[in-house]
Amino acid sequence: MEDNNQESLISVNNPIINTLAVDDDRSMRMMLQTQLEDLGHNVSTAEDGKSAWDALCKHGSDIDIVVLDREMPGMNGLEVVSLMKSDPMLKNIPVIMQTGSDKAEQIREGIDAGVYYYLTKPINEDVLASVISAAVRNINQQKLLNKELSQHKSSFNLITQCKFSLRTVAEAEDLACFLANCYPNPEKVVIGIAELLINGVEHGNLNVGYDEKTFLLKNGTWRDEVMRRSNYPENKLKSVEASYKREENGYYLKIKDCGNGFDWRKFIKVDPSRAQENHGRGIAQAYSMSFDKLTYNESGNEVTTFLSHESDIDW
Repeated sequence: MEDNNQESLISVNNPIINTLAVDDDRSMRMMLQTQLEDLGHNVSTAEDGKSAWDALCKHGSDIDIVVLDREMPGMNGLEVVSLMKSDPMLKNIPVIMQTGSDKAEQIREGIDAGVYYYLTKPINEDVLASVISAAVRNINQQKLLNKELSQHKSSFNLITQCKFSLRTVAEAEDLACFLANCYPNPEKVVIGIAELLINGVEHGNLNVGYDEKTFLLKNGTWRDEVMRRSNYPENKLKSVEASYKREENGYYLKIKDCGNGFDWRKFIKVDPSRAQENHGRGIAQAYSMSFDKLTYNESGNEVTTFLSHESDIDW
């Protein structure tokens, strides 16, 4: 394993994103390392799946992102992902899969294994930057929400039913932390709750479309634009309603916005054609990682999540 920067990987207070780049092709590995370092990442490298897995076992708690080649001799990329997803410490690390094929079935296979970010070789620098930025947003959101979780714990197991009304992304993030503590394992559900609440605010109430969000994220103005629209006179009376209930068979959360809805069927699973885009994975991740079931009404402006008590056993 090539490891020029391993010392800084174990620096707890280092704000730089620590990325493990894995490719059996030395020239591709070096090019990828240079591109990631140009984006401000602290990069360590591995030359195959086995050395990548060894690095993850040794330094996994300090690795933020894994950029992983799909086809490698010995242990391939999907095998590494499978091992990561079975490890509680590693399963939430975003994996960006590199592939020489853009065939939908191969990308679908990776998505089903838990890979939500894709790069097609030869790697375009703009696409790399876009996909990396999406993964970094995911990491930062997860770290922020997990940090906030610890500030909300107090007798949440006594709550059997509650209702909330919110208007802004900040309120959605705060409420996600509160509601997550009503579940036995808050870390499992907090991202899923946040994604669904934020979706209700931005897409539902404020009418930020998919292509528009792509542009706003690329230009770093998404949060400012959402905040600005929240203050429009026509939006000040709009709210997202959230209702939580704990019943004998499990936990229910209903989220309803004031929008006209959307075609949720396109987003309940990640479409391989969108695997290299800078957003559009939140609902699919909530469905696959946080809850047992996601049920939308026909129009798409109301979603009900369900998590069974039996699911707690495997958490």
